[in-house]
Amino acid sequence: MTFPIVGSLALARYATDRAAEHRLDADWLAAAWADARTQVLLIADSQTMVADGGIVFFPPSETPAGERFLLGVDPEGIAYFAVHQPDPLEPTADATPMGLREVGTSLNDRDAGLLVLSVALANWHTTHRHCPQCGTATVVGSAGFTRTCPTDGSEHYPRTDPAMIVLVTDATGERALLGSSGRMGPGRYSTLAGFVEPGESAEAAVIREVMEEAQVLVTDVTYLGSQPWPFPSSLMLGFRARAVDPEVVPQGDGSEILHARWFTRAELTAGVEDGSLRIPPAVSIARRLIEHWFGGEIVVPGERVW
Repeated sequence: MTFPIVGSLALARYATDRAAEHRLDADWLAAAWADARTQVLLIADSQTMVADGGIVFFPPSETPAGERFLLGVDPEGIAYFAVHQPDPLEPTADATPMGLREVGTSLNDRDAGLLVLSVALANWHTTHRHCPQCGTATVVGSAGFTRTCPTDGSEHYPRTDPAMIVLVTDATGERALLGSSGRMGPGRYSTLAGFVEPGESAEAAVIREVMEEAQVLVTDVTYLGSQPWPFPSSLMLGFRARAVDPEVVPQGDGSEILHARWFTRAELTAGVEDGSLRIPPAVSIARRLIEHWFGGEIVVPGERVW
């Protein structure tokens, strides 16, 4: 089964085999690290070195010390690793540290997949350095995909937090519901989103969150696709839904959403063109959900494309 927005999701792309069967194979990992063809990216503060819209890779022999993660193997058998740096990366004459928000849309499929995985792993390792059972400092295992407690032997795995994100339309489908929060800044509107709670389905989370944030009851909840959002560990599950009451006036909850309103396609176009309306960046699933309803790409004047 295919979903209508998957192909356009910048951070859902990949082109390497994650090679999970090698994560516990010390001999294979050592041989891969010694291979002159192996490529290594540096990761620090969710950034890597970028030049000309692509990741700058290093041979293992030129890589500084740090936590090492196996990212995968490409169709030619070349292995890719990330090395997690404790200090921020510094720009050079040829390359600049950049993150997914800045450069995600310009990366090719291989580089996009490698950087998303690297950021997700690095963020998890940074915040999970002690055993939750006994407090002992843990060590990296499984080529970066676990941390192990040397005291009690327990293994701990990277977490992924499911969150729903939804484009709500009115009963006719001609208007889309967007909300604005205090953290977004003036004039910025986006789709509604929220974390899936324990014991809750993603579809139920859509209905609950839209009611909580905008006081709108929705139905016809339809899944469209997903995108990892490793800031620090979310998996965004994209949906479309329809408001039950065609006359409902959305209300922001005053906490997460300060203001919510309906937009027609003409109102959205006019607001984007004159700068009074700021929509999510092209790297986000929120933008793709809006464009899926809009019926095509939305061109934002002055939007930076790498």
